[in-house]
Amino acid sequence: MSAARKYWKTGWRLAICALLMSWILHTIFQNEGRLAWEQQGHSWSQLSRSQQWQAAWLYGPRELWHTLALVDSTSMLLSIVFMGLTILLGVVRWRMVLRVHGIELTSGRATEISLVAHFFNSFLLGSTGGDLLKAYYAARETHHKKTEAVVTVAVDRLLGLFAMLVFACAMMLPNLALLQVHKRLAALAAFVLLMTIGCGLAIGLSFWGGVSRLWPKSRARLRKLPKGELLEQCLDACREFGRRRGFILRTLGLSMLLNMISVCQFLAVAHGLNLNISPMALFVIVPMITCVSALPITPSGLGVRENLYVLMLAAPEIQVPATSALSLSLLAYAGNLFWSLVGGIVYAMLKERHQLAEVAQADGAASVN
Repeated sequence: MSAARKYWKTGWRLAICALLMSWILHTIFQNEGRLAWEQQGHSWSQLSRSQQWQAAWLYGPRELWHTLALVDSTSMLLSIVFMGLTILLGVVRWRMVLRVHGIELTSGRATEISLVAHFFNSFLLGSTGGDLLKAYYAARETHHKKTEAVVTVAVDRLLGLFAMLVFACAMMLPNLALLQVHKRLAALAAFVLLMTIGCGLAIGLSFWGGVSRLWPKSRARLRKLPKGELLEQCLDACREFGRRRGFILRTLGLSMLLNMISVCQFLAVAHGLNLNISPMALFVIVPMITCVSALPITPSGLGVRENLYVLMLAAPEIQVPATSALSLSLLAYAGNLFWSLVGGIVYAMLKERHQLAEVAQADGAASVN
């Protein structure tokens, strides 16, 4: 990829992120500014557009910070703990995926790599930056199954997304009454259903195939593509997961537990903010928003996620104040950033340790010669 194309790809994602965050912040600040202005006995409608904007950005940030500061430390600590548990369960699932190809990683090493990947997933554009580094480190752990090691990272990501989608679809059933009256949530649910079908098809074709039976020459055409042999090797590596009996059920079962803990993180923050939200409603809203914000649109879904929480929770059907809905999203994301910071520290130590090992190896080879 050329440098100009990389800059363009980075630029438009940053622009979308900035636009979405500016939009949601301005909308909320506008409401907070109006309330603060009217509480002082002034008329908001008599202000010009520019004066309203000035009042919004004068009073809005203060009110948002006040809402963020309302969360108690116990709830915030629980949020961080729940986020850490999801990362640990993700490590267990990835090791299950690795074992299908006979690649054994110790729990410590897999946790180390996963934390580093979590760090890059939180700060790089899109949702694949950390996965690329995770694949790189996974490939370094084996000499003869580098392609298979890289494939495990993609499969782990795909299975995790599919499990979250299935979880969201299952939670729609006890929330049918809410979906019938909450039109925004119903539209989001329809999109999630489409994502589930698409993700399920991707897993089915990757693990069990079927294209070559419909088009017998598809394999030959695949080999003619650039890096065709490597693509075929990746496809064969995926087939191994379909041949392992019970593998899908075990990984999906573990993922369902991970998804429940992920919702518990938001329940802890909502409790800390004293928000009057039905836990059952959060069990369908959180996974649906998580799935949509996982799409590589903005850095770590920032902006997309916040807008969706405000749109879903501040609707008349749920009646959470827009500022509180935004605070819920930001505070839950703060728990994510805590573990990203831990991953950044691990990455700094990991990089230094590998550099020292490579220098020692080079010195050893020089002394032999």
